[in-house]
Amino acid sequence: MNPKQQAYETLANTIIKNLSKRNIEGFYCADSRSAISLAMNIIGKNSTVSFGGSSTLKETGLIDVLKNSSNHIIDPFFAKTKEEKRQFYINCITSDYFLMSSNAITIDGELINIDGNGNRVACLIHGPEHVILLVGMNKVVPDVNTGISRVQNTAASINAVSLNKKTPCNLNGHCGNCHGEDCMCCQVVITRHSRHIGRIKVILIGETLGF
Repeated sequence: MNPKQQAYETLANTIIKNLSKRNIEGFYCADSRSAISLAMNIIGKNSTVSFGGSSTLKETGLIDVLKNSSNHIIDPFFAKTKEEKRQFYINCITSDYFLMSSNAITIDGELINIDGNGNRVACLIHGPEHVILLVGMNKVVPDVNTGISRVQNTAASINAVSLNKKTPCNLNGHCGNCHGEDCMCCQVVITRHSRHIGRIKVILIGETLGF
């Protein structure tokens, strides 16, 4: 274990202790391969699994593994029409497991997520029986305000470029506090506590994942 890996694990253990105070179960995996193994063990077989848009999920390879498993996958990218998207959302909120990442996580265990449509944060808050988040250690921040700034000025601008959104963060590279049609920061959600013990599980991964 090199110094960076050791530092990641030490920090992750601190976050996991703080998550437990919030009724959120935390885990640490040194790499994506072990994170996939852990997630698949939690999900098990023949579960209904849905997920939100996430570069982290794609980069780890978890979605590909799920699609080759015995589980029933609700894939958001199959929905094209307004009616299909609505039905997809209905199916998501009744799924056994919802998978996502977090835009940021504080050392104290708070989850910070910002959404445009809000379907991802809605499922985090309520609906699916279980929620599993895969989070790279690059997303750890000291506090909520720093986390919100990180999302608005780093993650949102990269995401806006990838989705070709006409937002100030795409055009200028930083948040413009916009209210335009393509605004990606419509919902700002801070998860500070889970009322349902163990419903939310966070797998911290000792890699740079997502943005």
